[in-house]
Amino acid sequence: MELIFFMMIAFAVAAGFFWTVQQMVFHGKWEYFIFFLAAFLPFYITSLSVVYLATRSPLLVSLFQISKEATVIIAGIVFVLYHRNIFNYPFRLQSTDWFMLAFIGLAVLFLILPIGQASFINKVLYFKSILIPSLVYMLGRNTDFGDLELKRIFRIIFFIAIAAFLVNLVEHFILHAHLQQFTGYALFNMAINDIDPVGHYNLTWTFETTNAMKRLGSFFADPLELASSVLMGFAAGLIWFLTTDKGRKWNYLPVMLCCIGSLIFASSRASFAAFFLMVFFIALVFKLYKLISFGFLAVLLFVLYVLFLAPEDFYYFVVDTLTFANTSSLGHVIEWGLALDSMLTYPLGIGLAMSGNFGSVSDELRVGGENQFLIYGVQLGWIGMVLYIGTLVTGIRNSIYVFNNSDKLNLARMAFVAGTVKAGLLLPLFTANVEIYTYVSWVSWWMVGISINEYSRIKVQKHTQEIAR
Repeated sequence: MELIFFMMIAFAVAAGFFWTVQQMVFHGKWEYFIFFLAAFLPFYITSLSVVYLATRSPLLVSLFQISKEATVIIAGIVFVLYHRNIFNYPFRLQSTDWFMLAFIGLAVLFLILPIGQASFINKVLYFKSILIPSLVYMLGRNTDFGDLELKRIFRIIFFIAIAAFLVNLVEHFILHAHLQQFTGYALFNMAINDIDPVGHYNLTWTFETTNAMKRLGSFFADPLELASSVLMGFAAGLIWFLTTDKGRKWNYLPVMLCCIGSLIFASSRASFAAFFLMVFFIALVFKLYKLISFGFLAVLLFVLYVLFLAPEDFYYFVVDTLTFANTSSLGHVIEWGLALDSMLTYPLGIGLAMSGNFGSVSDELRVGGENQFLIYGVQLGWIGMVLYIGTLVTGIRNSIYVFNNSDKLNLARMAFVAGTVKAGLLLPLFTANVEIYTYVSWVSWWMVGISINEYSRIKVQKHTQEIAR
């Protein structure tokens, strides 16, 4: 059975990879790298687990691992080669571009300079985790997709959202277990990542609550990645629901319901809060004040349910979370304290690969690690954290500007998803190393990039019109 699954995964990944490379290299469609990433990244860890379970080959696993980075790098090389006069390329840098370039430039300095106790190899590996999403953004920044290509991206997002929920249903009602208990997840983590299986389900603590209730992750790496990723599916389904003719708009309701269902199965408190934050943000964008009222009503009903109807375990789970008596919540506070202490002691940073949950960060050197802002603050100092926040804030602001001002419907939809997802992820960024969730991180950065591309076009167009007057 493992061999059959391995053959299926190997064929699907190889076919997708070679099709993408063929389109990029021989047809000059370097922008098509995003199709491979959007389709492969949700299944990334599950694919690696099955490959190792069937073959016990770290070498073969590494080939699957590098396929995602290789796709991005090849896209970048082809982009340069197909623009022979690359130095005459009309770069018009916007605020998000400047913040992103400054952030990467700072990371390059920390890579080159002898700062920190991590080995140079670990620094390079960590730098790669910063560089690749930035390249994805830059490639998106120079992508000029038509309606057909944009619709394909949305279809992939819709498929992932629905498929993830269907797998959740299978896990809950048929398997009565996590999918990862059958894919070799624990074996893969132990052999490749040197992480021993823990918890009641012999996976990691992420797959259960403090009272040992299952948290399901579908085919994603873990429940936290699933919970963060479905925010993107919900935002995509919602904007199509709101901007489609009445006769067809209801086709997108199942996408939103599936995303909410997966959010419940994942049982991520930060993502639940992020969902309500995203809905509140959407209500402000559309000036849907009734939706804001509905949101407050939903929160009130939830409070009443917890107080009077919820099972005792769930009641104490919520109370312990709010009072930080929960061991997980208390752990966040401790990690935040360690990170802030480091940033106050070393305001200019202590070096790459010194904080966070990325694989190249060794346990004995790790300082903090459960807050994306503080992770960058510890390593790159207050300057690095501010640059990262600036990239996020301007990316959200400019994406929503594109949504409100673009005359290209599908591009406006994409900008809407970019802005709302990045806004919704602000809360999970406080409790997790979200940038390692490659699907939602890389795809949403690409969305921000293509939105800034349209933002630049709109600004130039308006400036030209003002001069003509």
